[in-house]
Amino acid sequence: MIFRINTHSSRASKLFDVDAGAAGGGVEYRRVPHGLSAFLNFGMNPLGKLFSAWLSLIVLCGLISPAMSQAVDAGSSSSQASNAPLKPYLGPSFTGVDTTTLDNKVMAGYQGWFNAEGDGAGLGWTHWSRNKSERFGPGNVTVDLWPDVSEYDEEELYETGFHFDDGSTARVFSSHNRKTVVRHFEWMKDYGIDGVFVQRFANGLKDKAKRHHKDVVLSHAREGANRNGRTYAVMYDLSGLPTGGTKVVKGDWKLLREKMRITEDPAYLHHKGKPVVTVWGIGFMDAGKPRKYTLAECKKLVEFLKEDGCTVMLGVPTGWRMLDRDCMPDPMMHEIIQMADIVSPWTPGRYRDLKGVTRHGETYWAPDNQWCDERELDYLPVIFPGFSWHNLKGAELAAIPRLKGQFLWSQMAAAKRAGSSMIYIAMFDEVDEGTAIFKCSNTPPLGDGTRFLDYEGLPSDFYLQLAGHAGKLLRGEIPLRDQIPESVKNY
Repeated sequence: MIFRINTHSSRASKLFDVDAGAAGGGVEYRRVPHGLSAFLNFGMNPLGKLFSAWLSLIVLCGLISPAMSQAVDAGSSSSQASNAPLKPYLGPSFTGVDTTTLDNKVMAGYQGWFNAEGDGAGLGWTHWSRNKSERFGPGNVTVDLWPDVSEYDEEELYETGFHFDDGSTARVFSSHNRKTVVRHFEWMKDYGIDGVFVQRFANGLKDKAKRHHKDVVLSHAREGANRNGRTYAVMYDLSGLPTGGTKVVKGDWKLLREKMRITEDPAYLHHKGKPVVTVWGIGFMDAGKPRKYTLAECKKLVEFLKEDGCTVMLGVPTGWRMLDRDCMPDPMMHEIIQMADIVSPWTPGRYRDLKGVTRHGETYWAPDNQWCDERELDYLPVIFPGFSWHNLKGAELAAIPRLKGQFLWSQMAAAKRAGSSMIYIAMFDEVDEGTAIFKCSNTPPLGDGTRFLDYEGLPSDFYLQLAGHAGKLLRGEIPLRDQIPESVKNY
């Protein structure tokens, strides 16, 4: 075992390693509080050298128990996340995926926007129900998939107004609950999903309660990634911002770097030597009209992030390259894109069947990849398992059918065939638009005619398995085929 003590400065983290001999297996990180670190400044003054030598002796003599230290870390990180999320992470961190690159990775989007009455956020039933202040139940529902909560502990579950056939009360989770978010990262580890882009909707950052919830979820995700050897990065969604609204992103990013020291976190995703941050929503046309925030201010935002030493990823419309379809017909789009490092076009709803997937791969993904290669940009395609927002919008249930996983896998194969070396799956936990890949139920509750999707009789972990196999395909561990791999269990 390697006993590691991290010390931090405002932009760097120093690592002091002491071999703890037969103390145990694995790699575990120990962090010294920033104030103490700054005072001692290991290796830079006599007191620091004396302290580090003394601490090394204690560890080598077995006077500090790694197990005891981990228990303390777990407790402190749990209270830290809920009470003061904008602080550096002080808990254990375990080596897993390579956090220095996005290459050969399968990432998912993590909404983290589900609240329940009694979860401590004070946001009611946000994203479960149409009226968040009223109980989530028949007549007040916006989700199309029902989560499989059979593995969750009692303290993670919240009673709804729905019931099962046997009369028992149906319960759901809250993203505000630390244990639940960490559990989701455990699933990512179990099934080979590399990490997530934590969604951070900019239009809610000025609301105190909403902002606190976003901070808490980000803190939980950071802990989950560290504890399970996964990676994560912040994705700012600009949707709904007014003119001039992008300024809030600059202020928020400064806060995350200064208060959380988020880019110094060992689990935070880096690419090309710099921390990754995503700005999603540049250049979109909504119902034929451009969004209120302008391309000029988006350009300034990208400039700011680049000057701050970031690898910048842009979430853009499908028609970004030709400036058509869902994209603003403005040449400034290409100017902004070429300032960035990674291009990620949004695809949910842009094709609806297997023929559409093939056509999209040939018409968009392949030439998009070529365009980016010529300009030394990376290209991150977005794939999705299906789509449905029947209870949210009144549309057809299963409007884009999942086809028992074939729809998702055909996109994975098409993206690989088009030359992609990284994949973004939308989404990990999105049940209100029916794009979730985490564990969902085949036996959802019933109530007053409310209809839900299921996983077509497939195991609740089927799409997690499929996502893990997508990583194997990217890395060349399994052959490129249009059919779902036989190694996916119970298919």
